[in-house]
Amino acid sequence: MTVAAILKHKGRDVASVRPTATIAEVTRLLSSRRIGGVVVLDAAEQLLGILTERDIVHTLAAHGALALDMTAAQVMTRNITTATPHTTVHQAMSLMTEGRFRHLPVLDKGRLAGIVSIGDIVKARIGQQEAEVDSLKAYVAGAA
Repeated sequence: MTVAAILKHKGRDVASVRPTATIAEVTRLLSSRRIGGVVVLDAAEQLLGILTERDIVHTLAAHGALALDMTAAQVMTRNITTATPHTTVHQAMSLMTEGRFRHLPVLDKGRLAGIVSIGDIVKARIGQQEAEVDSLKAYVAGAA
């Protein structure tokens, strides 16, 4: 199974902000959408970075309440790992586990095509394993 299959099921909607958005604005968006991260896009919709709850917590610890007036560009993670629609679930899981992050933007020909979370990946992997178990059960039952 590939990341494209996950996006086909979950959709390609991605919460995004501009680099000038304040952290206060970003936290309201995260809270209202009940999500853990947003991508930061420039005016041409090019991916500049990702801003997650973890980034915000680190910034709050370092700067206190002043962090709320900082911008997404000041706080975001700039060096981000991305996937393509052809990335397999196993590859995505490995990238996320090794990189210790929970959100993986998906780029298709350099354009943002969606985002998958570790929850999406785990759900897909469990679905794969259940299908394999069902196939094995059917095979064993048919061979008996």
